[in-house]
Parts: sequence; structure tokens; C-alpha cells
Amino acid sequence: MSETWPNNPSFRSGSSIRKRSFHEVGLYRVNNILLVSTLYDSFILAEDGRLSEVMLTEFLDLDLHHTPRLTRISTGAEALALACDESRYNLIITSPHVDDMSAATLAEAIAAAGLKTPVIGLAYDARDLTSFAPASEIAPGNKVFLWQGDVRILLAIVKYVEDRMNVARDISEMGVQAIIVIEDSVRYYSSFLPVIYTELVHHTQQLLPDGLNRAHKVMRVQARPKILLCTSYEEAWDYFQRYQSDVLGVISDVAFPHGGEIDPDAGFDFARRVRALQSDVPIMLQSGSSDHALRAKAANVSYVRKGSPFLLTSLRQFMTDGFGFGDFVFRRPDGSVVSVAKDLRQLETQLREAPGESVAFHGERNHFSRWLKARTEFELAHFLRPRKLSDYETVEGLREVLIQAIHDYNEQRHRGIVADFDRDHFDPVRTFGRIGAGSMGGKGRGLAFANSLLAEETLESKFPSIRIGVPPAIVLATEVFDQFLEANDLRNFAIECEDDDALVERFRAAEFPAPIQQQLADLVQLMSYPLAVRSSSLLEDSPDQPFSGVYETVMLPNDKPDRLQRLLDAVKSVYISMFRQRSKRYLNASPYRLEEEKMAVIVQKLTGVRHADHFYPDVAGVARSHNFYPIAPITAEDGIAAVALGFGATVVDGETCFRFSPPYPQQVVQFSSIDDMIRNSQRSFYALQMGNDGTVETVSSSSELKQLGLDVAEQDGSLRFVGSTFSPENDKVYDEITRPGVRLVSFAPILKHKVFPLAPVLQSLLEVGRRATGGPVEIEFACSVQPPDGQPPEFSFLQLRPLALSREFSELELGDVDPGDLVCASDAVLGHGLIEHVRDLVVVDLECFDRAKTREIAADIAKLNASLMDDGIPYILLGVGRWGSRNPHLGIPVKWDQISGARVIVEAGFEDVAVTPSQGSHIFQNITASQVGYFTVNPQAGEGFVDWEWLSAQPAVIELRYVRHIQCEAPIVVKMNGQKHRGVIVKPTSRR
Repeated sequence: MSETWPNNPSFRSGSSIRKRSFHEVGLYRVNNILLVSTLYDSFILAEDGRLSEVMLTEFLDLDLHHTPRLTRISTGAEALALACDESRYNLIITSPHVDDMSAATLAEAIAAAGLKTPVIGLAYDARDLTSFAPASEIAPGNKVFLWQGDVRILLAIVKYVEDRMNVARDISEMGVQAIIVIEDSVRYYSSFLPVIYTELVHHTQQLLPDGLNRAHKVMRVQARPKILLCTSYEEAWDYFQRYQSDVLGVISDVAFPHGGEIDPDAGFDFARRVRALQSDVPIMLQSGSSDHALRAKAANVSYVRKGSPFLLTSLRQFMTDGFGFGDFVFRRPDGSVVSVAKDLRQLETQLREAPGESVAFHGERNHFSRWLKARTEFELAHFLRPRKLSDYETVEGLREVLIQAIHDYNEQRHRGIVADFDRDHFDPVRTFGRIGAGSMGGKGRGLAFANSLLAEETLESKFPSIRIGVPPAIVLATEVFDQFLEANDLRNFAIECEDDDALVERFRAAEFPAPIQQQLADLVQLMSYPLAVRSSSLLEDSPDQPFSGVYETVMLPNDKPDRLQRLLDAVKSVYISMFRQRSKRYLNASPYRLEEEKMAVIVQKLTGVRHADHFYPDVAGVARSHNFYPIAPITAEDGIAAVALGFGATVVDGETCFRFSPPYPQQVVQFSSIDDMIRNSQRSFYALQMGNDGTVETVSSSSELKQLGLDVAEQDGSLRFVGSTFSPENDKVYDEITRPGVRLVSFAPILKHKVFPLAPVLQSLLEVGRRATGGPVEIEFACSVQPPDGQPPEFSFLQLRPLALSREFSELELGDVDPGDLVCASDAVLGHGLIEHVRDLVVVDLECFDRAKTREIAADIAKLNASLMDDGIPYILLGVGRWGSRNPHLGIPVKWDQISGARVIVEAGFEDVAVTPSQGSHIFQNITASQVGYFTVNPQAGEGFVDWEWLSAQPAVIELRYVRHIQCEAPIVVKMNGQKHRGVIVKPTSRR
């Protein structure tokens, strides 16, 4: 029987401890120290210890990245004046030899001035301790330390002060742990405290959560346990009462002040009272005498003699075993070892296999929560600590809760973190990581941001039935790109090369540096599923120049023995795509230079399900938080989504897909009648060919994809999630596919019958993205409605980018214009403003247009575009069908670099083809980002017109087989009102 904790059933559903950021730990930092001492004392301190050099070395060796600055002064009056005038000093260390005031007087003066600056006494000789009364304190909390030639005493003083100032907030707000150290001998704790701090930081570094990047590791070090140094029984008991549930352990002298007098049994009495309240707190007692060893054993506490030559070894062992800094050792009640877990992943695995008696043994003693606290996994530790065996009918109930909590926590903690790749700790189900230094590029940054954003949002509680996340991925940062080019002397060659075949030949023969190749070999062994190898250049996904569809994406079945070579070739293909001629043409049309560009590469799990010899997602698409062509009651701010069965190539390449606004999922204009549904339904889909024996010589996002009919999707079982049936017999459409008839892709099962919460998820994510970026956004996604092996439905976040909008604040009236004076008019216009200086038109000749020749037409346009761009001449492009469509029968399959010189683009419907603005396609993304005017015209439906007769009558400067270049004597005026989506192109007053 499944059992859960009644008041908090799942860690994933929300821990009782709030989400915490390690940025918030240890806010009080000692950055500037005032050292009040005589010239002689400061000389001793500096000369004996080579103060600055050694102090800096100690802090850096311990990864403590804020080394305090020391300012020496010689009088208490100077210290008081500086402390009052310059609040930047947050610690004062004073010696007893200062003439004008004692340390206690200075502390009182600081307090009287309303300052909270700690004042610490530092004696340079044991005899100096008599100058302080009492010997261990200047004032409550302001301890006295003894210089004994070890510069680490300054480290100990700084950390002692920071811990004391931060402990209340860090424990109550963050769950940070505390170690209570009780010792009244100034000489002893002055030598002992530097040792324990050093050991503590080293242990914390070794046990940081696996797979974190360096920045997160530094922050986690800040969350190490606080050391609370106490010199009396009352001080220690006050700390314990306040923080008892967060005390990691106690290290105590046996004899120390209690009630104002030395109590020879104070340590044993303190241990007894602690165990009465918290039976599992580890305790170590210390004494200069060996007489207490047997008594300590009887009290079940650790013991070490202060003078022992093995003191440091004993301390390390106690911290490893008692505080949980070592491996988690599963034991039976008799102490025999069952297994060992080194990290959280192994702990989850071993929990499934450990015998019940071992799980019960550790659960009853809070060993799991203590081990987690030592690793700064406070949230999970606090969640697990209340779980007792007695709360469950069987030990299996406890085991199930422990496993589920660790599993969910593991999944959550990888979100929001870009981890450095490590084969031993890479999780192929969850990790988002990187190989190499440098930038992750535009797409990589967008994915990392989305990953971080999802970690902060509570979407799991809003959509508990599905898994929403960024698929596991590794980014090869730009340093890898630089190393590859430099190792093979490719940079200058690639920039200057004008022959794509020669480019490919040189890159294919090049080798990756051995360390990178080894990391990729490790990676491909861990990622045993189909992969997308995606470009992520520095300039990609910028709002003003998105580079959509310019660089390569390679899809790999990743199911052959030579998987590593295929991955290496795929990465090279992405690199090659940056230097191809079409990419150079795109860059030439932008304000950027090729020398400025660098390429990162994303290796990411493909979302989808395998069916026989092909693989594809049930749903893929693009969603925007701004709809450029809303129809009431839908507003622009309601957004728009374009989705398809199979891979998203159907959407981004401008083929027939399904469009809806997430707040209005059932209001679909393109399906307003049965005839519309039949005409506008998706007829085929794209899937990845598995088991392909070909090479990656020509692999791209499309070469490994094959186009399949809806009958295949029906056989696979995926059509039932998105399909409907048109029955010719009764002229009706049914929202299922069990009856005979024409299959349609209507998304009715999802949008009407809610078999998958696509619309509300998109609405939530678009709002989250808009709120986080401060403006409209676009996201790409893929979904598995029913993954195999009983996994929950999956929504995969594939891309997040800010969306460029033209500034449409100024009023622009089109005025009353005679239709006879217009080249074109449209009520579906994207863009805003007045263009008055264009004289050239590139026109697809309607009389010669042939659907079977659209690839040749695209080549003609590319020639004219290149020529006009070389001469710096902007132009207006007019054509029929959808620009950039992968399907040549729907339009002209141009790439953006083939039309990137156009200042205005017109696409017109013809015969039986009506064009719909391709929101979500790569062409559309580049049009909006480049602020190119975009006119959509469907004369057959009465939606605007193009004066083809006038265009045919104009003489051509250049006339190719399918395309004409017209140059007018006078400028052509283009008016666009972006607020009303209306526009006109006015004929010139004269022409040649």
C-alpha cells in the first residue's frame, strides 16, 4: 500500500520550507578591519606571519572569495573616529598595549556611539591576557584571542564574527546548521578554532552537490555550518535552546564555567541535557586528562584527549562520521555494512535495494536528514527529519516516501543550474550543463534562462499531471569552438573561403582537441536517446537580429555503434553552417561582422516517442505572447500558438499547421466551416528516421526527417490525440477517429476535450516569460501526450526569446487613395511607418508562375537579391503563395538570406491557395525582427489586391525566366498603419 506523510504528501508538491537562494546566506561580511595596535605589535603580526601574503593565500585556498582589508592605526581614539565617520569598517581588532584606552573602554565607546561594530581583543603573549577582564571576553560576545604565530587566527576571528552576526537569520530563514564549540581556554580555542574552520570548509567543499558549476559551489560554501564559540555553560545552553533542531553537533570541553565557577562535570551535564531533547545530536568531549574516556563511552559520546598526537585525526573522523560529511554507509542494527552511497543519486538507488532493517535503523536515528544537512541540502533534510518509522504501518511506507522525496528533490535542484559536465554525476534525465568556458550563445542563454525560470515558478502544483521542463542538454560553449578552429588553423580560412564544398572538406578532416573528444565520448554514452544538435551563436535569438533558420540544426537517431563519430560530425556541421555562403550573406545584410560571431552548440534530448522505424513528438510548435493579426474578441495581448503533429518543421518552415489563441482555444478562424477544415488541415507530418545508415555529411534539421501521411500516425496511435474525422455521408466532423471518413488534424481532443492541458500551459508560460523579460516573448515547445513506460505526459520547453515589436505609437493615416493609384492594398499588414525612397521591385511573374518550378523561382530571386544587396539597393518583393514554405506547392521555398535585402514583402494568394501570415515560421521571425514591411493579400476572398496588370506592363531592367526586376523613375511610397494592420503601396508618379 502506498503511504505518504499526511500533511505534506510529496516534496514536489511543496516543502514546508520556502524556496531558498544561497545568495541570501551570510549577508554580514567582514570586508574591512581596523587593527588597533602599536607599531611593534603590528610588526610582529606582519613579520611572523607574512600577514598579507599568507592571509590572502589562506582565504583563496579555502575558496573564500572575499579577503578582508586591514587598516592599522595606533590609538583607540583613531579607531572610534574612523568607525563613526566611515561605516565601512565592520570589525575592530585591538591589542592590550594601546595607550589611550583599554579594549573594554573602546568596546563601550563604540556601543555608546550607536555602532554595532564588533570589537575583538588580540593578545600577543599569554601574559597579555591579564589585561582583559574576564580573560576570554572584552564584552558579551566580543571574545579575546591569542596570537601564537599562526596567521589563520585572523581567518578564525573573521569567521567567528561573521557566524555570530549571521547565525540567527541564516538558521531561521535558510535552515543553515550550527556546531556548538564550548571552550573557555583562550590559548586552546585560539589554536583549535583555526583547525576546525579549515577542516569544516574543506569537508564542505568535498561534499558540495554533484554537478554544480563553480559559482554555485562558492555560494554553497557560504552555507557551511556556523561555528558558535561559547566560553560558558549558560552561553552554550542559550544557543542550543534557540537552535536545537538545527544543531549539527557539539564539541565541548569537560570542565568550564557554569554558574560563574568552573564545573568539572559541565561537559557531561551539557551532553546529558542535549540528548534529553535531541537524542541524535553527535557530541565530542575534550579534556586534558585521559580519565574521562570510559565515562564518555558509557554516555555514548565521542572523546579525545587535548594533548593527543592524533587530535586532528580524531576530529576529522568525528566530523566525517558524526556530522555526516562522509559517504552514507547503510548498516544493519548490528553495525555490519550493507552498501555505500556517495551522493544523492546513489542514495536514491541504495534506498531501493537496502534491507528493511537497515532503512529502519537509519530512519529512527535521523541519519538521512543529518547527512543531507552536511551537504547543505537543507530543504530536503527538513522535509525528511519528521519522518519516523512509527508514522507508517510498515518500513516500506517510510522507504517509499524517502525515495519519492529524494527523486523529486533531485529533479528540482537541477533546474535553474547550468552545471559543469562531469561524467560521474551527469544525470541524462535532468541535467542542463556545459562543456568549456565562454558564452553559451543566444539559444543556450534562452534555454538556461527558461530552466532557471521554471525552477522559480510553481507550475507543478498548477499542472500536477504533466512534467514541464527543459529537456536534458549539454552546451558546448564558445571556448570549444575557438579551440577547434585554432587547433586546426581554420579561422582565417573559414572567413575567407567562398567555396562551401572546400569548407566542408577542411572541417570534416579536422580533429577536436583530445580532452573535448573524450568528454563528448563520455556524453554520448550517457545520452542514449535521439538527439538534437542545435546552433547557439552569440548573435542568435537577439530581438533585432534573431538569425532564425540561418544556422544548422542536426537531428541524430543516436542508435548506431558509431554514435560518437556521428555526434562529432554533427557538431562540425553546425560549425560549418556559420561560414557557409548563405550565412555570410545574412551577416552582410546585418550590422554585424563575421569576425564578431562565435558558435556554441547545444546537444539536447529530442522529445517524442519511437514508433517502429521513426520517432516524433505528438505535438510541436511555436507560441507568441503577441498576436500580430488578432480577430475579435481575441486581442493582440492574448497571444497566438501555431502547432502541428510531429516535429515543428511543419510550423517553422511555413507549412499548413493549426493556429489558436491560448485563452480562446476553441475559436479557430481557419476551421470556421467544414470546407475550411478540409482545406486547412495538416495532411502530413515530419518524423525522424531511425536506424539510418547514412553519414552526417549532409545532415541538417530536414535531411534526417521524413514526411509521413496521417495514416501512419493513425497506425502509431498518435493521431487520436489531435485528430477528427469528416464523414462525407452526413457532411459532419466528429472529434474522434474511430469511424470511417477523412482524417483531419483539428486538435479537438486536446483543446476541446482536454486530454492534455496545452492551452492553459501555454497561457501560463507566455505570461511567465512576458513578466520575466518585461516584454513579449516567443517560445518553442514539443509534447509527448502519452510517453512509454508509464511516464507522465511531458511538455518540453525548447526555446525562449524576446520578441521584437515595431514602435507603433505615432499616428499614420493612409488617407483616401484611388485604388487605381495603388500597386497593392492589404488589411493584413505587419509593420508601421512611411517608406518613400524605394524605387525597385522584384516581382514573380504571375503569367509564368508554375507551382512545379518554385525552387527555380527561389533561385532567380536569390540572384537578384544578391545583386541588389551588393549595390546597396533596397527593394519591394512581390510574389504568390507563402514565402519560405518548405512545401513548394504552397509557395516559394526561399531562405531568409535569399530575400534579406527586401524592404517590403508582399505575399498573395492565387487560384485555390489562400495565404495565412506564417506566425511562428523562421521567415516570419526574421521579418518581424528586421522590421520589414509585410503585406498579406488574398484577392479571391476579397482581402486586398495586387495590380498584376500594372506590374506586367512595366519594363524590366532584368528579366529572368520567372522573376522580373523593375526600376521606377520616381519613388514608390509605402504606408503602413501597424495599429490597424492596414497598408498601401502607391504607384510612382513617373517610371521608366
